[in-house]
Amino acid sequence: MPAMYCEFYGFRESPFTLTPNPRFLFMSEQHREAYAHLIYAVDHRAGFVELTGEVGTGKTTLLRTFLGKLDQDGHRTALIFNPCLSDLELLKSVNREFGLAWESESRVELLQVLNAFLLEQKEAGRCVVLVMDEAQNLPAEVLEQIRLISNLETETDKLIQIVLSGQPELLSVLARKELRQLNQRVTVRYHLLPMDFESTERYIDHRMELAGCYRAAEFSKAAMKRIYRFSGGVPRLVNVVCDRALLIGFTEEARTITGKMAAQAVSEVGGFSPYGTTSNVLCRVFGRNLFKQG
Repeated sequence: MPAMYCEFYGFRESPFTLTPNPRFLFMSEQHREAYAHLIYAVDHRAGFVELTGEVGTGKTTLLRTFLGKLDQDGHRTALIFNPCLSDLELLKSVNREFGLAWESESRVELLQVLNAFLLEQKEAGRCVVLVMDEAQNLPAEVLEQIRLISNLETETDKLIQIVLSGQPELLSVLARKELRQLNQRVTVRYHLLPMDFESTERYIDHRMELAGCYRAAEFSKAAMKRIYRFSGGVPRLVNVVCDRALLIGFTEEARTITGKMAAQAVSEVGGFSPYGTTSNVLCRVFGRNLFKQG
C-alpha cells in the first residue's frame, strides 16, 4: 500500500519501501563490482561464489537483479531463501525450484534426479545457477550437502554454479575446519560495503525519481548529511529514515526535507523523538483539518 504522503508529493508508489525490488536497485560502484563478480563467475563456470555484506546493504536485491538479467534461454536458475532447512529439505527445495521430482525421502534418488537434469541442461548448452541466500544461518550438514551437490560434474565442466550469499558471519562459518573442503572450492569472493556519502545522495534521488516524481520532494544538504550519519550508507537504513522524513514533511506540508526534519526522523526510528512522534503530529494535523471542516 502506498505511503500516505505519496499523493502530497505526487509519487506513484512509495520510494523507500524495504522490500527487495530489483526495479529500484541503485548500482553504486560497490554494487557494480559485486554484479560483475557474479556475472564473471557464471560465464566462466567458477563453481562456487561467495557474496557477503552487512545487513541491509542490498545483497538480496542485487541477487534478484542478477538472476533476472540472465538469459532465460541459456540459463536455469533457482533461489533458495530459507536458512531453516535440513539437508534432505534442501535437496527437496532445490529440485522443486528447478521443477523436478522432489517428493522422495531418499537423498540418493533426489541427487540422481538432479544430476540427470544437470546433464540434460549441459547437453542443451544451458548454465544452471543455484543461489543460497542468508547462507550464514545454514547448519554445517546443510552446507556439506551443498558441497555434495557441487560434486555433480563431468571430467571437464561444473554442472551447477552455486552462489552462497550472507552476512559477514558466513566468512567465519566457512572457515570452520569441518567445512574446509567447501571453503577451498569457493573461487570467487566479494564483500559488499555500504555506500559513501555521494552515492547515498544519488541513491535517495534515484529512488524518488523511479517512484514517479523527480524533485517533487527534495532533501536539503543538511538532511542528506544527517541521514548519512545515521545510516552509514546502508540502503535499508537510508530507506527507513527517508520514509519517516517524508512523512514528517507531509505533516508539515513541506516540499523540502530540512536537517531538523531528518534529525526528528532519526530520533523517531531510533525509538525516541525530542519533537514528539509523527503519529502525534498526524493526529494534530488531521484533528485540525476535521475541526476546520466542522
